[in-house]
Amino acid sequence: MTELRNVEADLYRFRARVLVAGAIILLAFALLAARLVYLQVVRHDDLNAQAESNRTAVVPIVPNRGLILDRNGIVLATNYSAYTLEITPSRVEDLEATIEALGRLVEIHPRDKRRFKKLREESRNFESLPIRTRLTDEEVARFAAQRFRFPGVDIKARLFRSYPNGELASHVVGYIGRINKTEKERIEETDEDGNYRGTDYIGKLGVEQSFETQLHGNTGVEQVETSAGGRAIRKLASSPATPGDTVMLSIDIKLQKLVEDLFGERRGALVALDPNTGEVLAFVSKPTFDPNLFVDGIDGESWQALNESIDKPLLNRALRGTYPPGSTYKPFMALAALESGKRQPGSITNDTGSWMFGGHQFRSHGAGLGPVDMHQSIVKSSNVYYYSLANDLGVDAMHDFMKPLGFGQITGIDINGEVRGVLPSQEWKRKTYKRADQQKWYPGETISLGIGQGYNAFTMLQLAQATATLANNGIRRKPQLVIATQNPMSRAIEPIAPEPAQNLGYKPENVAVIRKALVGVTQEGTSARVFAGAAYLSGGKTGTAQAVGVGQKDKYDARKLEEHQRDHALYMAFAPAENPKIALAVVVENAGFGAAHAAPIARRVFDYMLLGQYPSEVDMVAVQKGLAGAPIGKPRQAADMPGLTAGVNGMAPQTGASAAASAAKAAAIAEALSKLTPAVPPLDAYPD
Repeated sequence: MTELRNVEADLYRFRARVLVAGAIILLAFALLAARLVYLQVVRHDDLNAQAESNRTAVVPIVPNRGLILDRNGIVLATNYSAYTLEITPSRVEDLEATIEALGRLVEIHPRDKRRFKKLREESRNFESLPIRTRLTDEEVARFAAQRFRFPGVDIKARLFRSYPNGELASHVVGYIGRINKTEKERIEETDEDGNYRGTDYIGKLGVEQSFETQLHGNTGVEQVETSAGGRAIRKLASSPATPGDTVMLSIDIKLQKLVEDLFGERRGALVALDPNTGEVLAFVSKPTFDPNLFVDGIDGESWQALNESIDKPLLNRALRGTYPPGSTYKPFMALAALESGKRQPGSITNDTGSWMFGGHQFRSHGAGLGPVDMHQSIVKSSNVYYYSLANDLGVDAMHDFMKPLGFGQITGIDINGEVRGVLPSQEWKRKTYKRADQQKWYPGETISLGIGQGYNAFTMLQLAQATATLANNGIRRKPQLVIATQNPMSRAIEPIAPEPAQNLGYKPENVAVIRKALVGVTQEGTSARVFAGAAYLSGGKTGTAQAVGVGQKDKYDARKLEEHQRDHALYMAFAPAENPKIALAVVVENAGFGAAHAAPIARRVFDYMLLGQYPSEVDMVAVQKGLAGAPIGKPRQAADMPGLTAGVNGMAPQTGASAAASAAKAAAIAEALSKLTPAVPPLDAYPD
């Protein structure tokens, strides 16, 4: 029997299915419409920006770093463009194999590999890092032909910082290096991160660091259209970068070179100031270093050699080295005595060769100098006079007088890193030491302060500022290294005005007494031999400061001490005496007598500044070896000397046919030096 279908039921089910399907389709279309409205209306601006971002890229334009010039326009820091071979580690499968393969195309030294490893540790994996810098055109061509073999490796044109004079004035100029994590965080905190987009380097030391804002410039931007693969197609818009300002220093780089040459291989520092303006004419720290080593990132081996050297070439001795001032402190002690009324110019102290206090013998010059007044105490450098004076003044009175002169204070010079040093007082000792017995000030500790020993420890910058203040009749000026900036676009020069001078209020007659005595030092005293025949009058004071203590019953003998334990040689001076244009302080570490090693450098500086004279070749070497008093041989004219690219001591490099002449000249210099005797006074005369 055949079963009949229920047509009505089938139609009902069919209609129900159609309705459900239609509802689903309508719902789907409704969802699509809602999504379309959401994307086209609600998120229109956001998605349009994303699409534009995918189509375009904003590339930072790194500004050219500003130049650094000396006071005469000589370039101390500049830039040049060169090609670099760079690797993006995240895009390279086998980094070591890639570097080895690259080494067969272009020369890659072990130093380059060490630097690349260090940069990789400090950087993000997707950053492009240089494996070789300063590629030649031939090396660029060789790599370009094999470019397809090295994904993730590119050649880029970059600007490099260059210090054309190498080690000369490196502590003043400073250097740049790659931005580290701490510096990056500091940039972000100061909202400067936008201006440092694309910038890999920042000033690390000296003027490069202190004037980073002026030297860096303003970063520009360039908007380019890119393909789906990220390749630039065309430039859409751009805002050019603004180069950094040119920074002009007060330094006379030729004078700086002369002083550095005069030091030779010895350690020490010299600061020369214009007492009328505070401008720094020379700022020497020896030994120096080559700032070019740091531009690409210094390798570990070079860093270790600099950092672990016993001579500490990275230490800015003029800014951060502290030394007992020795007898260069005595003129300021004498001025304190006059201003406080503790002594009169004619007051007599009998120098018997030693001074007793509390059962302790403080030694002076052999059998003594006999009766000395204030003038003679400075000219002959009497220790007994100042032992007695220190006892009468007391430590706190000395502190209060010396503080306004800048001793043990931050001078405020316009580069970073200055140290305060130590100007002792009872309060200083209480704050410095922890134990109660150490915090107590003992009267015997005051005595040695009078001759610039004891706890006294000052920088050559502080001693030079105090000397300049004395030369300027008690008017103190803040030391200034940067005197102007220049806008690279308008070429307009913006002078940096010095801060207002401070008059310390000394009585003119008291200052005159001290200045007259300092002139006497150069005419009849401890530096008379050095300034014999000078065409000008100058004032100065020699000093010899202990690097290590000597027992009360022992006698100082440099021959029995290691070189780094011998006394420091110091000299402070100004010239010309009647109207000073330059004041300076110099220390030669572990050299011995100030008259033999420090004063001769000052004499050559004054001859250069006041007479335009440059030492003879024999004289230059004699000063380096501590064999010179007054200048030896016929001085050369500074204006006739070769430029800064010349050889050592201002002599042009000798090559080829001139080698024999160079050897003959060296032999003649050696013969002339062999006839000299060290410029050291007798041991029973003036020890400083």
